[in-house]
Amino acid sequence: TNHFANFNPVKNLELSVTGIAQLPLAAKPILQLSQGRKIFAFYGEMGTGKTTIIKELCRQLCSHDSFSSPTYNIVNEYLLSPSSAVSKIYHIDFYRVNNIEEAIALGIEDYLSGDSYCFIEWAELIEPLLPQQTVKISIKAEHYNRNVSIFIK
Repeated sequence: TNHFANFNPVKNLELSVTGIAQLPLAAKPILQLSQGRKIFAFYGEMGTGKTTIIKELCRQLCSHDSFSSPTYNIVNEYLLSPSSAVSKIYHIDFYRVNNIEEAIALGIEDYLSGDSYCFIEWAELIEPLLPQQTVKISIKAEHYNRNVSIFIK
């Protein structure tokens, strides 16, 4: 499914990196292009590096928490430094969630309407709930390389 077919981005950026180890290099351009937006939706097959980029985004936003994939808890909460204007980052992984109703029951609408950063893996499940200003990031694996596409309305 092409989640960007009707998206008509105002800005987009294509990055290509060699291997997962280089994926953190994509974090800085993502934050620069996002211009203060706080909702980020990540698309890509298992193992393409969604969590790797999210960990680096958290570091660059000055969180000093230990980061892990929230596949089993569904939502991980990270704190930002007290000097930050935003106090929290929510890292949400919908891999094990079966449908949009389950996501709503987990409180996704509260996360999306709050002031905190939200980094959402497997965002396909909640596509209709995503705000218009969502930064959409697609990661595709091509052998060892990763192609990262950033779409912003």
